[in-house]
Amino acid sequence: MNKSINIALGLLLLPTMALAIFVGFDLPIEMFKISGNNMPHKEYVFLGLGLLIMIVILRRSIRRWMGMRIVNQVKKFKWNAEVSKERKSRVRVYLLLEAMVMTSVGLALYAVCDDALAPCIAFLIGSLDNIVFAIAGRNGRYRVGVSSKAVIVADREVILLYYSGLRKISAHQQTTYFDYIKGLQLSFPTDCIQDEEREEFLKVLEAQIDPNRVFFSKTMGNDL
Repeated sequence: MNKSINIALGLLLLPTMALAIFVGFDLPIEMFKISGNNMPHKEYVFLGLGLLIMIVILRRSIRRWMGMRIVNQVKKFKWNAEVSKERKSRVRVYLLLEAMVMTSVGLALYAVCDDALAPCIAFLIGSLDNIVFAIAGRNGRYRVGVSSKAVIVADREVILLYYSGLRKISAHQQTTYFDYIKGLQLSFPTDCIQDEEREEFLKVLEAQIDPNRVFFSKTMGNDL
């Protein structure tokens, strides 16, 4: 999810930055007889791009905070634990790096073109959200949970793996794979579970699935 959001933001940034450069440096387009300064409706174009960027950022933010809220309702899960210390540290680093990039992008857009205020604000809000989310995770709120219906991992990104349609669970190196009907395969990073918690996680997970329908890899314990 997080990767797809970053790709979407990158794709939106390209036309936004191109437009900011065109308007900010008053570049001409001879064939259309216009330049950056006299481009019609440029304020509305920047506003539209800013709103699109904000929608993408809010979608990720809402999913993150909702995932955190759900997985912290510990009593509703068969098994629930904090993510590993290594995973937690890595998540915070990535969140802060993303915040730095979004801050730099937002300020660069505004420095190049004053009219790019809306995209600038959107990126700065995204940066602030990342920082707040990184701070919130310091109190053990990044967690992994196993319920009777699904496995949920909630930290920098939210991974939800339902048992419905599941055919096989296996592990390879640092990734656990859930194979479903029609060739669908989902996964989550095994290293998000603390070493001392992995055996119990496996036992609880295995107890939630139907052994007659789901193949539980016998090598999974070794890979974990």
